[in-house]
Amino acid sequence: MNQGTSAVDAPGKGMWETPEYVFTYAENQAEDYPTTQGAYKFAELISQKTNGRILINVQAGGVLGDEKSVCEQLQFGGIDFMRMSLSPLAEFVPKLNVLQLPYLYRDADHMWQVLDGAIGKDFMNSFEGSNLVPLSWYDAGARNFYNSVRPIRKLEDMKGLKIRVQESEMMIGMVEALGASPAPMSYAEVYSALQTGVINGAENNWPSYESTSHYEVAKYYTIDEHNRVPELQLCSQPTWDKLSEADQEIIKECALESAEYERRLWSEREKKSEEKVRQAGCQIIELSPGEKQKFQDAVKPMYEKYCSDYMDIVDAIIDTGK
Repeated sequence: MNQGTSAVDAPGKGMWETPEYVFTYAENQAEDYPTTQGAYKFAELISQKTNGRILINVQAGGVLGDEKSVCEQLQFGGIDFMRMSLSPLAEFVPKLNVLQLPYLYRDADHMWQVLDGAIGKDFMNSFEGSNLVPLSWYDAGARNFYNSVRPIRKLEDMKGLKIRVQESEMMIGMVEALGASPAPMSYAEVYSALQTGVINGAENNWPSYESTSHYEVAKYYTIDEHNRVPELQLCSQPTWDKLSEADQEIIKECALESAEYERRLWSEREKKSEEKVRQAGCQIIELSPGEKQKFQDAVKPMYEKYCSDYMDIVDAIIDTGK
């Protein structure tokens, strides 16, 4: 497993004895998770390309706090880099709500066509005044519902379920629109909340469902792909402003390279996680096209509610998938 850089301990030929910068990178996932491994790759590439002059210390497993509190620290330079899901990030940059509208994308290819193209570039340029600098998109797959009570085969099965959501207004709105009760809470609390019955279910991608062992306490997993919520690598604006233009270019380049690496790892991990969950005897439900349409119809009013100022972009994204 790639654990980042060792330049501090053993400077090699041409390596800086004392780094000019040592930065902190916050990641809330486990060591072996694709996004964490992407962070280590990012740190390794930067150390290589600066000969150890810039070092990045990756702190995984949420030790520096949840995504929202880390993002607040990023804004004033208390932490230098992070990887963040778009859901909590949209609270800081509202335009990002567009990219996490439920059932927006046809599939993964559609999403990457959007993010890697002109529309994605436009979103990267929307951070003015946020004190955050976006660096590269990370994959986080498709999110699906899971619970401990019953299989969700149709829209009516959502009624009465208490579902954990990220601390995001839109995710709360989506669960309400589908007829369940949203329970916003931090990611770290979900396992015990499922175990004790404080909540009945949650929603997330295959690797998260598996790596957190949520599948042990919520065995019904319904593939509805309600969200494909990409993630962003971010730099603190105060940190960014300390760097020369040449160093900023190196960091952007390494962020893009680490994103390609993370996407490859994500694809591999998704398959392994699904296999493990199926072998554990969990019940996997796939919605019929007719039922999925009912879920889509239930959330349609959210498009105008949350993104009325950006409906031209929403339409452009939908058109890209046709």
